Amino acid sequence: MSERRPPLADRFGRVHSYLRVSVTDRCNYRCVYCLPAEGMTWMPRSDLLSFEEVGRLVGAFAELGVRKIRLTGGEPTLRADIDKLVAAVAAVPGIEDLSMTTNGHTLPVLAERLAAAGLKRINVSIDSLKPDRFARLTRGGDLARVLRGIDAARAAGIGPIKLNAVILKGENEDEIFDLVDYAARSQSDTELRFIEYMPFEARWHQTVPARVLRDRLAEVYTLVPEGRSGPDAGPARGWRIVENGLRVGFISPLSEHFCATCNRLRLGADGHLRTCLAHEDTPSLRDLMRGGADDAALQAAIREMVYGKPEGHDCQVEGGTLFEGVMTGIGG
Repeated sequence: MSERRPPLADRFGRVHSYLRVSVTDRCNYRCVYCLPAEGMTWMPRSDLLSFEEVGRLVGAFAELGVRKIRLTGGEPTLRADIDKLVAAVAAVPGIEDLSMTTNGHTLPVLAERLAAAGLKRINVSIDSLKPDRFARLTRGGDLARVLRGIDAARAAGIGPIKLNAVILKGENEDEIFDLVDYAARSQSDTELRFIEYMPFEARWHQTVPARVLRDRLAEVYTLVPEGRSGPDAGPARGWRIVENGLRVGFISPLSEHFCATCNRLRLGADGHLRTCLAHEDTPSLRDLMRGGADDAALQAAIREMVYGKPEGHDCQVEGGTLFEGVMTGIGG
């Protein structure tokens, strides 16, 4: 029997079993809430974690009790041979749940390969069902292609599918019922999640609080609370719409802080472990690996970083401290 290790906990007693792994900061979309209008300079390829380095770090985290991995970006499917990385992560002992967040643009081509490699679940960002508005919010995205990608993922057996909609005040809040109607067509394997806009470095848009969205939906539907879907679940608070059976999640980091129950860590594409979405002041695990650190040293560094995780953030719907960095470089 293998040695029983202490949980990967911080000084506030939060145990961490969920790791989000950003595999690139690059993206083929330029969403208005994610990237500044002037764009940004991408990381040099040499700064990115190699697939071998990602696999080694996932193994180290798995030995520390991480059971759930989500691959993110930027847009993760822009990494060449992403299916090979999926297969490598899926094969790591101890990893029980492997998913991906994507804009869906490449799914019409990649869905079958990703499913065959071991991808179980997928989150697709879709902030509008109006083609012109979708193109504007994503600065060039193709709604029809994304919808085909969602269908391709479902046909490949990837599921459940979670649809992520960031709601911006005065931009797309009028579409919440259209999004519900679309998701409800496949309610047996689909969850719709409304996400509060989070300002990084500057407040480019205004947030619509989750309670406002719930109250609007409740004018038409009967909402029954379901809470989170398990101890390793993400931050969404779930509700079931009685009339159509659709599960709707609300991710509300500004209006309803969930820091006290946070079980997530974020590994940046450059190997920085971000223990809190709001702070980016941790050392690079990539540099430790490339400097010759063995697995024991890596795990000791991980424990130290996690133990020093902040209690939470102070970003509010209006005011407070803004998040540090740029979303595409963090992995969401």
